[in-house]
Amino acid sequence: MSRDDRDLDAWIEAYWGWAGVAAFLLLSVDLLTSLGAAAVVGVEHESNPLMAWLLVQPTAVLAGVHLAAAGLIVVLLYGLQELVKEAPSPQQRFLMIAAEAFLGLLVAAGLFLLANNLSVIVLGESLL
Repeated sequence: MSRDDRDLDAWIEAYWGWAGVAAFLLLSVDLLTSLGAAAVVGVEHESNPLMAWLLVQPTAVLAGVHLAAAGLIVVLLYGLQELVKEAPSPQQRFLMIAAEAFLGLLVAAGLFLLANNLSVIVLGESLL
């Protein structure tokens, strides 16, 4: 196994670690804090129309949509990983950096949603 293969394997391992963090924040944490915020201020104050609709649906629909989203995320992130793996060496480094930036933005978005929902729960108003 060459050094480049070991570097790519290490990158893929880190990539899926950060993908897991992003998915956890954007799916599980956002769902739980959105439920808490809706309990405090009401569903009518949910700024995301899709989430507002989901919050008034049966639990099976809410869970099903989140599981479907998780599956779609895994498929898309796997496709991105394969794109990086198959890219020629010069483009591979660029794609690795772009994928890391994308995951960083997803984690940042998840952290913002967490902070916003906690603001609604504790202060009764959104950060926006």
